[in-house]
Amino acid sequence: MDTNQYRKEIGMMELEKLIETREKITRKGFPVSDKELLQRFEKLYTGAINDALREACLLEQALPGRIKPLREYKTIAGFAFTVKSAPNVKITGEMEFRTQMLDDMSEDHFVVWDTSRDDKATLWGGVMTATAKRKKIKAACIDGGIRDTHQILKAEFPIFYEYRISNGSLGRCLITHYQIPIKIGDVDIKPGDIIVGDIDGIVVVPRDIAYNILIRAEQFLVNENEIFDWVHQGDSIQEITQKGGYF
Repeated sequence: MDTNQYRKEIGMMELEKLIETREKITRKGFPVSDKELLQRFEKLYTGAINDALREACLLEQALPGRIKPLREYKTIAGFAFTVKSAPNVKITGEMEFRTQMLDDMSEDHFVVWDTSRDDKATLWGGVMTATAKRKKIKAACIDGGIRDTHQILKAEFPIFYEYRISNGSLGRCLITHYQIPIKIGDVDIKPGDIIVGDIDGIVVVPRDIAYNILIRAEQFLVNENEIFDWVHQGDSIQEITQKGGYF
């Protein structure tokens, strides 16, 4: 094998590894049903889940703080349905592609939308909300704009977003992909990951480790309840620390 061929094969192998890391979408199942998994995540809160992820050496799983809840939601959990769009003047084909995307959304999805940092258009409004409610979608997270806010509030549909503006999307942006790996802030998000949102924002749990993270976060919740009991009964900080408590 000559040097150039060797270099080419080594380069291809490295590229294949990178492609697998960045693009592979797992369909890993869980020891419990999908419904039970989500219900148990919804008994937790994002802080406990984030602490469990940190213990697994995953420190960049919270979406940027610019993305905020429209209301002070209790915990909502669903499976990531990813969408990618970008600013674009093109209109042709947009409605057909959006229709196809909406058809592919299903019950218990949590829509996560990478807008390529669009700061002019809205990607979610009243009609999208009504459609999502009918399809029993759990929630939506838009790294960009929403509108028709009164309609969203009336529908009691959980949404996380960056800004509100009356501009629509047609002629301003274009949906280019859906159900592909995306990145928002420092967080990689793949279809089927567990998305958990509450009043403190959004955290992403990779599907491959979701059940282990759930078990650990549930343990954190039990531990914290015990610490609260010690505080309420008047134990000193030193006593709580000696019993394994933390602050």
